[in-house]
Amino acid sequence: MRTAEFDVIVVGGSYAGLSAATQLARARRRVLVIDAGQRRNRYARHSHGFLGQDGSEGAAIAAEGRAQLMKYPTVRWQEGAATQATPHDGGFRVTLADGSAHHAQRLVLATGMADELPSIPGLAERWGSSVFHCPYCHGYELNQGRIGVLATSPHSFHHAMMLPDWGTVTLFLNGAFEPDAEQLGKLAARGVAIERTPVRAVSGTATVALQDGRATELDGLFVLSRLHSASPLAEALGCEMEEGPMGRYVRTDMMKATSVPGVYAAGDAARMAGSVAFAVADGAMAGAASHQSLIFGLPT
Repeated sequence: MRTAEFDVIVVGGSYAGLSAATQLARARRRVLVIDAGQRRNRYARHSHGFLGQDGSEGAAIAAEGRAQLMKYPTVRWQEGAATQATPHDGGFRVTLADGSAHHAQRLVLATGMADELPSIPGLAERWGSSVFHCPYCHGYELNQGRIGVLATSPHSFHHAMMLPDWGTVTLFLNGAFEPDAEQLGKLAARGVAIERTPVRAVSGTATVALQDGRATELDGLFVLSRLHSASPLAEALGCEMEEGPMGRYVRTDMMKATSVPGVYAAGDAARMAGSVAFAVADGAMAGAASHQSLIFGLPT
């Protein structure tokens, strides 16, 4: 068996991938980071709720993380999309879109997720600026203002129940579901207004235009997007998946190991809901766990 080119390949160079690679670099392991350059939060200028970086630009956090990582001599960075990963020589072979390929003993998937929004005119154009998904990331900056929740499924009830802590809330059902009597009582107790008329478009900052001609001016609009894996690698490798309320994600254990021995997953790709803080924590665990598996071996 030939010696692997790298100890670990990390696919994904955003927060989770950077965090995983940093743990491995500090263990003086040979690490390749393959990055397609598509951070999920690229639409939002600022990142909130991450200790020590609250209010910083997301791009700046990622750029500083990369700069610090690349000071370690055992790290290599490869820009491009990883299109295939297969078991090879006791490890894994990862092929990029340009046809180049690399081999490592372990694989960390930090490939992220892609958001699918309802096809309402004006919604996608405001994603990350006045249309959001995470109250903890964006709610405070709305300054207790007028907040809308655009329902996409029964899970939007949870969204609507949370958001009154950040402002005055209107739940636009938009035909996605109808709250039962108990839910209506709970929403009323939280001061949530219900709007059943379908939504036609979003304009201005976050003005919701209804099918009957009325319009509701808002300071921000929250919607639960449908999530899709940003990469086919996990499913192609045979990793078991979890079906969450917003989409499928990679199933991992507490050490971020997937069902495929030697493959770890971190960040949004491997959790029901994500944030920068969660991604960094997941990446640190995946990096440490993959490193320790090189020493102690994989479970049998």
